[in-house]
Amino acid sequence: MKRILITGGNGQLAKSLRNLVESHRLDKFQFLFFDKANFDITDKAVVETFFFTNSIDYVINCAAYTAVDLAETEVELAFKINADGVKNLAEECANQNATLIHISTDYVFDGNKKNSAYRPDDETSPINVYGKSKLAGENFALKINPKTHVIRTSWLYSEHGKNFYTTMLKSMAERDEISVVSDQIGKPTHAKDLAQYIFDLILTSNSDYGIHHFSGDEIMSWYDFAKKIALENGFDTKIHPITTDQYPTPAKRPKWSVLGE
Repeated sequence: MKRILITGGNGQLAKSLRNLVESHRLDKFQFLFFDKANFDITDKAVVETFFFTNSIDYVINCAAYTAVDLAETEVELAFKINADGVKNLAEECANQNATLIHISTDYVFDGNKKNSAYRPDDETSPINVYGKSKLAGENFALKINPKTHVIRTSWLYSEHGKNFYTTMLKSMAERDEISVVSDQIGKPTHAKDLAQYIFDLILTSNSDYGIHHFSGDEIMSWYDFAKKIALENGFDTKIHPITTDQYPTPAKRPKWSVLGE
């Protein structure tokens, strides 16, 4: 029986993975879901002890610091979770010959490419602390554990937790008019689709290790995405397009976040 550890168990991706697992009969797999309260990836002793007492075949690392703006002032914490925590997992995976599936982000790129999708081998150049911390985690994972899949995704959303989709639903329910940035372009990715992609990697014993890109099919702006959310959920909220400069944030965002294989 293959044993699969999923970290970040309370996040939207882990919840989507759990839903997927519960909808399938998988006699040959045991999925172990842990959140920060019972498995802190930044605590090296906790990670070492867990792996010493458990045989693990796969680790799906969904644990992450994702507060992009807050990361600009919580630099140490962002790197502790997104880089050092990944290093701890990678070291133990290497010791056990386990496969690490690590989730990363389009924010490792600066967004200056334009008109063509970013490929896995394109040069990285993050423009905010969050992106820099995620890139550091990628590098640790790939350097330390040969059996590593790094999956970069973009604009992840679901019905679970706090994300653009749920934020828009709340705003539309409470307000008659909202303003949404229209000059940042990417591909929204539903967490259940990413969960299926990860699931398939495991079920097929995929050994094409390295960096992969996975995102939704549609290229759009946040403004376009907001209009789509309104249409699909029956809201008649008036949505105004604005520029990034009209909505300043502590962290810079890439203007172009389109990922491709």
